[in-house]
Amino acid sequence: MMKFTNVEITEVNVDNWYACCELEVAQEQQTHMEPNAVSIAQSKFEPNLRPYAILLEGQIVGFLMFNSVPEELDGYWIYRIMVDQAYQGRGIGKAATQLMLAELAESFEAKKVVVGYHPENSGAHYLYKSLGFEDHGDRFGKEMAVVKQLAE
Repeated sequence: MMKFTNVEITEVNVDNWYACCELEVAQEQQTHMEPNAVSIAQSKFEPNLRPYAILLEGQIVGFLMFNSVPEELDGYWIYRIMVDQAYQGRGIGKAATQLMLAELAESFEAKKVVVGYHPENSGAHYLYKSLGFEDHGDRFGKEMAVVKQLAE
């Protein structure tokens, strides 16, 4: 479990999985995102996927998931990150992403992290750009993939 001011991330478990399923993004974001229940189910069939709850002062307010092994572009992929619509716009997603990057570097020795998102998802674009992810022109279907080098 890692902390960043009053935000922390912790692995999804028997005590918090249902609260993660109840979280919702804003209506206009729903076309860009699978429901958290689908992501949690996916992690049960793909054991390299790691689902985490995002907590604000101990309360579950978001969800994220990443792959614990390298994939395309020889990077560790962020599969999901969402903050419930009631908590958006407070920097929680950015803090949680920084914690996730630290977790990837420390626990999995990740050197490169990749995230794909729909080009029209301006929130994702702004978030990843602010964290130093770079667009090298990689595209996967309708998604663009941006890359952050954690180490050489």
